[in-house]
Amino acid sequence: MAQDFTAKRVIITGAGKGIGRATAQALAARGAEVVAIARTPSDLDSLAKETGAKTILTNLADTSEARAAMKEAGTADHLVNCAGTNVLESVLEMTETGYETVMGINLRAALICAQAFAHARVEAGGGGSIVNVTSIAGHRGFAEHMAYAASKAGLEGASRVMAKELGPHGIRVNCVAPTITLTELAAAAWSDPAKSEPMMVRHPVGRFAEVEHVATTIAMLLSDDSAMVTGAVLPVDGGFLAV
Repeated sequence: MAQDFTAKRVIITGAGKGIGRATAQALAARGAEVVAIARTPSDLDSLAKETGAKTILTNLADTSEARAAMKEAGTADHLVNCAGTNVLESVLEMTETGYETVMGINLRAALICAQAFAHARVEAGGGGSIVNVTSIAGHRGFAEHMAYAASKAGLEGASRVMAKELGPHGIRVNCVAPTITLTELAAAAWSDPAKSEPMMVRHPVGRFAEVEHVATTIAMLLSDDSAMVTGAVLPVDGGFLAV
């Protein structure tokens, strides 16, 4: 039975596309009031029409905009840090621009949003939960993912600190670490069997993830069904990390 989020307020960053959008749709369908944060107006407009979500247009790479967006979002019961980006650069080719772009969105923005959410929850008396979206790239070495891997591994480490420090306030913090997830862009990128099959065979279930697989796992971790789960990293990877 799907978790019930009636009368619960959920802030979702990166809600315009991919996993973030699927999470917004899944939680709205379960009764949640969704506050969607993204940087593309058309994505937010269509999501609002679909789900009734409150939308906030912002560029999370800008720290002042990120803080302003969270202030506008206000107090919520849950936070999903889903905003993410990647710049494909190898170890020998990594640039400062690529590094700052990836780390600014994937790590710094997530920490700022989590901090703002936690302040509001503590002021409201505590409770609530955070799910940070990371990646199997934080656990295995993928070529040209230098900064991306660092950002996702860093977010998992920070999440354990959050779980320790926020636990006494009744706030749980967990991560989901998806494998390749077939968003529109990823489906096109992995459409060539010569590229996808060597990766596919490393998944015991024999397929990549769909955005809905990740979204429903996020819903589970946010819900009271996971009341004793905090500081965990849950792979949504079809067994990739197990073998």
